[in-house]
Formats: sequence, C-alpha cells, structure tokens
Amino acid sequence: MPEKTAATTASTGTEKVTTTAAAPDTVLVTKAPKARSLWSDAWHDLRRNPLFLVSAGLIVLLLIVSAFPGLFTSASPRDADLANHYLGQPNWSHFFQPDWFGYDGQGRSIYSRVVYGARASIIVGVGVTALVTILGTLVGMIAGYFGGWVDTILSRITDIFMGIPFLLGALVVLTSFEKRAIWVVILALVFLGWTQIARVARGSVITIKQADYVVAAKALGASTTRILTRHVLPNAVAPIIVVATIALGGYIAAEATLSFLGVGLAEPTVSWGVDVSSGREQLRNAPHVLIIPSVMVSITVLSFLMFGDAVRNALDPKLR
Repeated sequence: MPEKTAATTASTGTEKVTTTAAAPDTVLVTKAPKARSLWSDAWHDLRRNPLFLVSAGLIVLLLIVSAFPGLFTSASPRDADLANHYLGQPNWSHFFQPDWFGYDGQGRSIYSRVVYGARASIIVGVGVTALVTILGTLVGMIAGYFGGWVDTILSRITDIFMGIPFLLGALVVLTSFEKRAIWVVILALVFLGWTQIARVARGSVITIKQADYVVAAKALGASTTRILTRHVLPNAVAPIIVVATIALGGYIAAEATLSFLGVGLAEPTVSWGVDVSSGREQLRNAPHVLIIPSVMVSITVLSFLMFGDAVRNALDPKLR
C-alpha cells in the first residue's frame, strides 16, 4: 500500500516553510505573494481598462502634436491666400495635406491651424490645472490640519470664491486686460478655479490627521512641515489627482468658450477657440470652418474626462 504522508506548514514573514512526515529532511520554501500598494494596485487595474488605454493614447498624441506640430504639417497656420483658397472645401482624400480640412475665410489651412492650435489649448489646460492643484492643495491642507480660526477664515474665503460664477467671473477679469496673452488667461482661470481642489484637500486632511501614524508622529516630536509632507500629503493626494485630471478638460473647454466670446485668446494666437469664434461667421455657407475646431475641442475634453474617470475608478476602492 502506498505510504501516507502528513505535511505541516509554518509561515515566517513573507515565506512559507513546508515539511513532510515521510521525508523530514525535505523542506519546501515558497514565497507568499507580495502585498501591493494603492498606486501599484491602481496601475494594475488601469492597464486592463480599455477606457484608460484609449484616453491615454489620445492624450499622448495631443501632447506630441502640441509639442512638435512641424512633424504633422509643413504649412504655416498664418499663411493666407484669399484669391485661391477662400473658404475652400475639405479634400478628405488628401491626408495630412494643407487642404485636408479645407480653408477658412482668410484662406488659411484649417488643418495646419488645428495642429498648431493644440499647443495653446494644452498649455492653458495643463498650466491652469498645475497651478490650481498647488494653490488648492496648499489652502486645503492648512485649513484641514490646523482647524480652528485658520480653518474658519480659509473656508469662508473659499466659499466666497465658489459663489462667483466661473465663466462670468472670468469674463469680468479678462475684460480688464487690453492684451490677453496665454499667461493672462491662465491666471484668470486659476484665480477662480482653485476652490474645488481646496475643498477636496481639506476634507482628506481632516480625515487623515486623525490616523494613528499622524498621532504617533506628533508624539515623537516631528515638525509640522515633516508631518504634512511625509505623512499627510502622500495619503491625501489620490482624490486631489482625480479631481485635477477631470477638471483639466473643463479648463480647456473654458478657454475655448472665452475665446469664442471674444474675451479669451485673440489673434495672432492660434487657438481652437479663436477658430471657432471666427468660423461662426461662415456657419451657413461653410460649416466646416466651425465644425472641425469644435470637434477637436470636444475630443480633447472627452479624452481628459475619460482619463480622469478611469483614474477615479482605480484609486477608489469603493468603485471596484
């Protein structure tokens, strides 16, 4: 009859040691699976999310186009030829050629303006998002960590700014400038757009500062700066990143809206919003002048919204 064997297993740290009764000298060592952090677990989920892969691919393409527009077209976005190209219709078979998307009312290539216009929109969106994230996180961390009268003052200031309609406030701010360069539009949007991230950061910090590791750091005499940078911020940054990625698309749409209304970017700056504004005059006889840059704005905003939604699902355990 076959000999029966009994196995015993002992766990030591990250390893399991197994011995058998029939062969006591035989020891099987197997490593236990390594625990993943929140970020590695989120990245593991994102790599398998088609929504994330599609949106990330579109965003990477937009970043490459905005950084190196000369790789995609040799035509200048400011060269105008009214005699030959006035409201020229798109030639859909001429891929990546100046007449691919047709010409606008000044005889300029719409395709070249779409390529070069990505730079202004991406700069505004990324610039506003970076600045509002820094400012909002700083205000929210100070208010949530110190509490008391500091929290009261900063929260009331935040409420005042949240009470100002975003686009209406941007209209008022931008109309006070004669020349509206890209940095002017960025600062105007930052002036009114930091409140949402400040509220999110404040709520996260209020929850995290009561954690045992923060209390232990205080008991050991760690400075406030060290506690905020080494313990509070790394654990509060996940919801901030989610809000920032979703809001980025909204800032690009806001820039296009302000430019369409005539208070955002203006000529000679090449921007999708500027082209949409100029294209409304030819909407009836040449709708492609308006539709093509509008579609580019929509695709860009949708890409960042899908990207932010995928990141939110990956970082929020409740949504898994």
